[in-house]
Amino acid sequence: MFAVTVSFTLHAGAAESFRPLIEANARASVETEEGCRRFDVCTDPSRPDKVFLYELYDDEAAFQAHMTTAHFLAFDGAIGEMVADKTVLTFAKVTP
Repeated sequence: MFAVTVSFTLHAGAAESFRPLIEANARASVETEEGCRRFDVCTDPSRPDKVFLYELYDDEAAFQAHMTTAHFLAFDGAIGEMVADKTVLTFAKVTP
């Protein structure tokens, strides 16, 4: 299993436009990518400019494939002006 976390800090007022885009990307990832097992989009209503993603893939290759899909590329191309900061961390499973 290969886990990916992504933390976004959005520019003020961008959350309303960002949310449907990330929800569509998450849904397409789980529904159409064979190696994507989970894609959670998390927010806190008290901090609308913060978005946290938790993604699980079969392996790193499945994650790399995710980043070449049409839905990811469309999402990534659409959010540039909305994002103030983005941090991506990856984790490989250590314990059984």
